Amino acid sequence: MHQSSGRWKLGLMLSLTTATFWGMLPIALKGLLVSIDATTITWYRFIVSLTVVALLLYRRNRLPDFKWLKTPRYRWLFGMVILGLSCNYVLYLLGLDLVTPSAAQIVIQIAPMLLLLGGLFIFRETFSLKQWIGVLMFITGLGLFFNHRIEDILISVTSTDGETGYGWGLMLTLLAAITWAAYALAQKQLLTRYGSQQIMFIAYIAASILFFPGAEVLSVFTLTMTQWILLIFCCLNTLVAYGCFAEALDHWEASRVGAVLAITPLITIAFAYLTNQIFPQYLTVEPLNWISLAGAGILVVGSLTAALAKIK
Repeated sequence: MHQSSGRWKLGLMLSLTTATFWGMLPIALKGLLVSIDATTITWYRFIVSLTVVALLLYRRNRLPDFKWLKTPRYRWLFGMVILGLSCNYVLYLLGLDLVTPSAAQIVIQIAPMLLLLGGLFIFRETFSLKQWIGVLMFITGLGLFFNHRIEDILISVTSTDGETGYGWGLMLTLLAAITWAAYALAQKQLLTRYGSQQIMFIAYIAASILFFPGAEVLSVFTLTMTQWILLIFCCLNTLVAYGCFAEALDHWEASRVGAVLAITPLITIAFAYLTNQIFPQYLTVEPLNWISLAGAGILVVGSLTAALAKIK
């Protein structure tokens, strides 16, 4: 069982960096999806991350030893990391293409909550009554945030042409959250034998191979200068955010990392409205009423309470 280093200040800083980069990511991705498909974007994000991580590990003489992959347990865990991360990337993009960045980020917030619950059932982190209240607050906040979208969600899911609807976008994003939690929990266990960057290196190799057949590699030459900048940012975002997240898990408990990531949707909402004010034609913001804003706040407070309440 992996034990955190106890360097909580470093874990906090790394978690905040991850939250900020993830908060900005859907806004940048939204600008790319109008020109290139989800598979191609995902492949470029993986291949750039693989190149940089490979160079770093090579210079440090820390390229991973693959001998542990002969053990069934580690093969199974790496399979979860690779499939979980890969599915998360694509499902999130497919969902984001159908909903606003703010809505996608609210739903994907279920991922750290699942990570938190995973810590309860897999890492045997005991929950107190306050933490369970936090989970209830999270669920309540989620419902309140989408109070003005209930009709859209029901119509999208039940209609014959619902595959293009808002509700289907939310469902794809929910699946992305589930696969992300599976990836994160498997990675936590692999830290007993591999460094965080070594795990990501192996995952990037497998994911790059997995997505290459479906990627339209040359389609990037149709992008505008602005979209090129967005693509570069998304690739660097992958490297920085997941690198910081992996390191945070090495220094801090999974529940604490999940708590800090709770602020991500607030960062997205803020950046989305700021972007809309500066570039009104770039994206559509979620039409939030006061109940939605209250729901977002309750969701964040609930997530923080569930993760940070003192264990009795």
